[in-house]
Amino acid sequence: MVDLILFPSSFFSITKVDEDLQKEYDAVQTTGLFDVALFGYDKWFNEDKLAISNAPDEEHTAVYRGWMMKPGQYERFYNLLLDNNIRLVTEPEQYRLMHIFPNVYNYVKEDTAKMELYPLHTQIDVEKLKKSFDRFMVKDYVKSVKGTEFPGSFDQSITQEEFDRWMEVFYKYRGDLLTDGICIKEFLNLKRYGGKTNEYRVFYINHETATICRNAGQGNYTPEPPGELIEKYRNLASPYYTVDYAELEDGIWRIIEAGDGGVSGLSDNQDYEHYFRALYQCFK
Repeated sequence: MVDLILFPSSFFSITKVDEDLQKEYDAVQTTGLFDVALFGYDKWFNEDKLAISNAPDEEHTAVYRGWMMKPGQYERFYNLLLDNNIRLVTEPEQYRLMHIFPNVYNYVKEDTAKMELYPLHTQIDVEKLKKSFDRFMVKDYVKSVKGTEFPGSFDQSITQEEFDRWMEVFYKYRGDLLTDGICIKEFLNLKRYGGKTNEYRVFYINHETATICRNAGQGNYTPEPPGELIEKYRNLASPYYTVDYAELEDGIWRIIEAGDGGVSGLSDNQDYEHYFRALYQCFK
């Protein structure tokens, strides 16, 4: 049974929750279903030292709600928390599986974009890519660089020289967050409603479909992913994870992302109290 939610603290005070997670923290408190503990954001993410506010006297099973960590850092985090009577529900290998998309790719490849992997900082043969993909996207094993001048996709017009220059930009933006390798993914043409793509995030909690929420700011009139597709991925090897689904222009649904539940954000229109009540029920 999960009886504790662990959040990162504010950068400025270990006794206050991270400001970006205040709404989640308030929702947990309103439900009255969980104890809450905070760990020092600055100490952990900047000094690799764990400091906990309200550490329990006896062992509690906990869900982490917070920011991404590389798998090695998460494993240290998990083990240090055990020394402080906090056992995270997601073990390090389960985190690694869901956080690193190439790890989970073989389990979902029937319903996701084609993908090729490359080592970091090696030249990628763009002519070879153009033989494999009409159009493709670039990310590392975890994230792309959305919201920058880096192109959202490349097509048959890209040259080797241009691509090499863009990869330098990619490495600059990912910086210290760069994770494991380069992932080249087939570009998918997503259907739009009122200018918004039709994407949904599904939280799977203890192998139950806990919540299904619109995840791209689209209106309430858009269709949901097929129930049989959602059901198909209910039993991946983690107790707490997300899968993001999107509708293509031809009406087919595809998985566009998967992630560890603890570091996956809630959707903008999600009812936070309902979410934590669902989490409680799934982990009873």
